[in-house]
Amino acid sequence: MPRVEIYTKAFCPYCSRAIALLKRKGVMFDEHDITMGGPDRAIMLDRAGGRSTVPQVFVGDRHIGGSDDLAAAETSGELDQLLAA
Repeated sequence: MPRVEIYTKAFCPYCSRAIALLKRKGVMFDEHDITMGGPDRAIMLDRAGGRSTVPQVFVGDRHIGGSDDLAAAETSGELDQLLAA
């Protein structure tokens, strides 16, 4: 299974929703909390093409996007395909 990463901020309901989806699927993931900024925020901005909202989700080197994008990938079956790669 490819590495799954999610960039989050504290008290973000969209982050909580994305994390809940990943947990329901039994996906192990690395969470990067960028509430206070720091180097992880700069890495996220670079990887996400300048998108600064959270969450930002990555499966391997593939940028999925935010919570709605993750939910859409789940609904379409794309997420399962990416996780199986």
